[in-house]
Amino acid sequence: MAVSHNVGSKHGVAPLEVSVEAGNGGAAEWLDDDGRPRRTGTFWTASAHIVTAVIGSGVLSLAWAIAQLGWVAGPAAMLLFAFVTYYTATLLAECYRTGDPETGKRNYTYMDAVRSNLGGAKVAFCGVIQYANLVGVAIGYTIAASISMKAVRRAGCFHAHGHADPCNSSSTPYMILFGVVQILFSQIPDFDQIWWLSIVAAVMSFTYSSIGLSLGIAQTISNGGFMGSLTGISIGAGVTSTQKIWHTLQAFGDIAFAYSFSNILIEIQVSNNRDLVLYTALQQDFPPLFLTKAAVLTLVLVQDTIKAPPPSESKVMQKATRLSVATTTIFYMLCGCMGYAAFGDKAPDNLLTGFGFFEPFWLIDIANVAIVVHLVGAYQVFCQPIFAFVERRAAAAWPDSAFVSQELRVGPFAVSVFRLTWRSSFVCVTTVVAMLLPFFGNVVGFLGAVSFWPLTVYFPVEMYIKQRRVPRGSTKWICLQTLSVSCLLVSVAAAAGSIADVIDALKVYRPFSG
Repeated sequence: MAVSHNVGSKHGVAPLEVSVEAGNGGAAEWLDDDGRPRRTGTFWTASAHIVTAVIGSGVLSLAWAIAQLGWVAGPAAMLLFAFVTYYTATLLAECYRTGDPETGKRNYTYMDAVRSNLGGAKVAFCGVIQYANLVGVAIGYTIAASISMKAVRRAGCFHAHGHADPCNSSSTPYMILFGVVQILFSQIPDFDQIWWLSIVAAVMSFTYSSIGLSLGIAQTISNGGFMGSLTGISIGAGVTSTQKIWHTLQAFGDIAFAYSFSNILIEIQVSNNRDLVLYTALQQDFPPLFLTKAAVLTLVLVQDTIKAPPPSESKVMQKATRLSVATTTIFYMLCGCMGYAAFGDKAPDNLLTGFGFFEPFWLIDIANVAIVVHLVGAYQVFCQPIFAFVERRAAAAWPDSAFVSQELRVGPFAVSVFRLTWRSSFVCVTTVVAMLLPFFGNVVGFLGAVSFWPLTVYFPVEMYIKQRRVPRGSTKWICLQTLSVSCLLVSVAAAAGSIADVIDALKVYRPFSG
């Protein structure tokens, strides 16, 4: 027997019904205003979530990005993206609740916020962008994992045969291996909610990032000073003026991508373990996003862990975002700048796989193994929302079909004919596409570029204008729209740079040659 309790407020918010089993009425004391278990997150836990989320393999391409821009524009671009990320995150924080900032209806995901504030076709547009990003992330993770696996083999080869040996090998077999592992793991339902997954992701992420930073510092000391120039790679010596322009634009995409948290988090429906699971998807090794987008997308989910007002969740989240973005920017500035200082114009597009470093080979192997382990789990975290979306549609369309609904459980695996066919096909398609386009830096730049403007800037700005009723034509409205248009131009330019570089690379690349 269930008893319905109305939870209202003096602000006139529509009451929420909370079902409490008979004899357990006191449990309502442990529930928030929406009937969910009371949230306990604070400024410090929110800050920790965001920092852990941001640190990902995107950091490894920052040295290359700064090499394209130079000592002046490189750090300046990083600071600019950090500011945009912080500012748009604060706008989104205001949209966690619709209406009153303390008692209004909660929006549990980014999509909920868009639906509550904007509605209509914009909700569909947001969904298309998000799911397209997730597919891109799956492809990107496959590329990144195969490159790191190949780097482990090459590091051993260089150590055994000397640096003069090219130690060439194809990444295709490693992509196939990664795909086989993902087919296996994709048959585990709710893989993204395994409690220890986020802990492993956090440890792996900090491991390879710290190793990359340490090796950069050691190499700079060994060089006896900083390398590089004020304007970055010079035209000439194999670099045309056109290539310089495209690489510069791509660098913006790489920087933005490195900062991203992943939009995947806002799609993961977690229960009481939300605080732990949160870390995983955020490991934006790839995401398709920018520091900006990541911060913004993750914000809603992190914010849903913060305890109820006072102070309001938006105030706490704004403070947490300020601290976490500042902390991340300092760390990224160190990683990118020390990598550029160590290698100058020859900085590789991936600090740990481009073999700027050869020794100690075992330390490089540890870093690359950490990347692979991280990406194995992160791939599933990003793909689970896609899997769930298609399977929900299939179940609704054919509710009585044994092909769709009947499943066999073996340990952690839950296998149905439809799930096995659909998920395996998805993994195979992303793996084949990765084999066709195995360009780490270009994919990172493109993914960051295409998702930067809509998810990091456009929707937060539009939702904030609607939520706060900013008058059209006012100074604030003009400034916000100027920011949105400017970021759109940056996003388009960065995407163009990455596409141009891919086209240039395809002129000499043979498919499946790795």
